[in-house]
Amino acid sequence: MTVSSAASVESSSVALLRRLFLSNYLVLVLTVLFFISLAPFTPGFASANNLLGILAYLLPLFIAAIGLTAVMITGGIDLSVTSIIALTSVVGARIMTADGSGGSAAFGLCAMIGLGVALGAMNGLTVTVLRLPAFIVTLVSMMFLSGFAIWLTQSKNIDQLPQAFLQLGKHLPFALTITAVPGIAVHLLLRKTVFGRWLYAIGQNATTAHISGIPTRLITFAAYVLSGFCAALASVLLTGRLETASPVLGREILLDIIGATVIGGTSLFGGRGTIVGTFFGVLFLTVLDNALNLLNLSQFSITITKGSVILFAAVLDTMRQRIARQTV
Repeated sequence: MTVSSAASVESSSVALLRRLFLSNYLVLVLTVLFFISLAPFTPGFASANNLLGILAYLLPLFIAAIGLTAVMITGGIDLSVTSIIALTSVVGARIMTADGSGGSAAFGLCAMIGLGVALGAMNGLTVTVLRLPAFIVTLVSMMFLSGFAIWLTQSKNIDQLPQAFLQLGKHLPFALTITAVPGIAVHLLLRKTVFGRWLYAIGQNATTAHISGIPTRLITFAAYVLSGFCAALASVLLTGRLETASPVLGREILLDIIGATVIGGTSLFGGRGTIVGTFFGVLFLTVLDNALNLLNLSQFSITITKGSVILFAAVLDTMRQRIARQTV
């Protein structure tokens, strides 16, 4: 091999690695490598039952992360996602069990979705009209909604829910459909519509987007409404799968939702993110969490590991942005 051909091969290899590094598929490749490397040493990791368990845990996490992705693309954040999950769960359950017979499944389901949208709209209005920082708005919202859910139930779970409702979370085809429809819809919304282009433009530079005639307040408001809607859908799946409504439902997965979104390539600075990337991020974090639990690690060890991975993803996001700017 000549010097020039060797240099050409090296240059092609570097270019390929750079494209992989900047691609959303990097997380998928890392997930596959992680799974292959741990499967021989982790009993039951590759079993069919465990894979179905991973899928069941992944679905509500992914739905919630879809809405958060849209918010983060605008440069915002929604910390109230899990509180919306909890409150919609208990409100829907109280409606479905009000007559003591466990009926009114359809009415309870509509109430959960409507409440989720309303709470998302409340966050969106506060951020866009009062121009308060999204971090503060959604942090206060998280605290208020969590407290209200606990007060509403007096810290008690609500069970004896209608079987028709429980099937939405327990029956895998139903759960997959509920997850796939908004996932595909929001993916097409971001990639194929003016709304999606406006969303990215706001995240890249809100001032420039406003000067260009983009209705920045309306689009940002819509992103928070979408986040509330997705949180309510996640609540439906979680409540149905666990067969009970809880005022602390989803409290432990806020880190997972935000972390998976960041790992999937959604920028903390706004202007970048995809639903496909978010799915890969959720998949990676779900597989990681499952493997750590099967290895019988302590809860604080699992939390430290996941936190370290999310921190690494944030650093990686900064590096990818710098490389992307250099490439351009």
